[in-house]
Amino acid sequence: MYDAPKLNLSKSMAEFANGKTCTPGGVLGIRRPYNFVEGEYPIYFESGKGGRVTDIDGNEYIDYLCAYGPIIIGHREEEVDNAVIEQMRDKGFCFSLTQSIQNRLAEKLRSLIKCAEMSVFVKTGSDATTLATRVARGYTGRNKIMRCGYHGWHDWCVEVKGGVPAKLYEDVHEFHYNHLEQLEELMKQYGDQTAAIIVTPIGHPLAEQVEYPRPGFLEGVRALADKYGALLIFDEIRTGFRVHIGGAQTLLGVTPDLATFGKAMANGYPIGACVGKAQFMKKIEKEVFVSSTFFPNSLEFAAALKTLEILERDNVLEVIKKKGEWFNGELEKVLAKHKVSTGISPVPQMPFIVFNKDETKTYKAKRVDFYTQLIRRKVFLQPYHHGYIAYRHSDEDLKFTINAIDEALSFIDEKKY
Repeated sequence: MYDAPKLNLSKSMAEFANGKTCTPGGVLGIRRPYNFVEGEYPIYFESGKGGRVTDIDGNEYIDYLCAYGPIIIGHREEEVDNAVIEQMRDKGFCFSLTQSIQNRLAEKLRSLIKCAEMSVFVKTGSDATTLATRVARGYTGRNKIMRCGYHGWHDWCVEVKGGVPAKLYEDVHEFHYNHLEQLEELMKQYGDQTAAIIVTPIGHPLAEQVEYPRPGFLEGVRALADKYGALLIFDEIRTGFRVHIGGAQTLLGVTPDLATFGKAMANGYPIGACVGKAQFMKKIEKEVFVSSTFFPNSLEFAAALKTLEILERDNVLEVIKKKGEWFNGELEKVLAKHKVSTGISPVPQMPFIVFNKDETKTYKAKRVDFYTQLIRRKVFLQPYHHGYIAYRHSDEDLKFTINAIDEALSFIDEKKY
């Protein structure tokens, strides 16, 4: 049984101790150490290039988390960064009025995304999903939202309710992905009060397996929205510009009324978008308010336009898909060799190894050991969140990772639980 040596993380741990004196918890949200394996994963990165990142102790990793999704091409992609530098140097980016590059990006999205007759640009996915629900409420005059998936940290959808009055989410009702009957029951009860149904078109619940829609699921959601006069919103923050250049709505053949995009849109620059059919989006002209000092900043527009150009020009998404398909194929062979019960993501662009619950209830300990062995072998994945394949992940990176997974599972096979 080969137990890989523990990494030197002394600088990360010292910086974390310092960070907790000036930032609540040291780092925030899903980046906190308990979302990884405490004491085994680094807490601070120093740099990244291509498909790799380096922590402040000098350890280099193959990065499959990709900043939780924004890195679609690679870290420090020169063409994208140079487009931003040129915009900054030659034109500036923060003004009292909007620069016309905003229109170029909106036109580009309209050419790619089926429902994107109009677009409004924001900074984060949470901004975009919140705006979409506001548009739906403004258009329908109704209050209730039916939700499926993670939609951000704002009051109406945040999973952890501390600091949020119950009245701010009492009109939001949850149903589970691929369980159309749950939504049908909710709509029977609240359909005439429902402004929107918001759903991730590909399911990706925390710590659970990624799912494609079962036959008829998204079509059924679309039909229920139409039946009750509610708007259908696709949350494409993760799927947009990764599973298809037109989003999952194009890949899966179901068109929503509104959709939200972000993450991979600008290869790491902070931008999100609420897009949709003009009859709904025009409510933002007067009746639905959105404004921010920084939403019109143009650096992200330049980054997004260049990123989308590269995705199309270099056939990036097809390359990523093929890399992911090869990776999943090899992964299936490796998993078949070992005793532990696992499952893998069916979405090749979003790899994930899930440990199935077992009668002995050792799956959690096995998961900790597995990801401990992976990070010690310099493969950066998250135990509770799917990963991402980036364009700059090389064939050598993928092969190294498959071998590391094989070794980590061998460690588990030989250990007594």
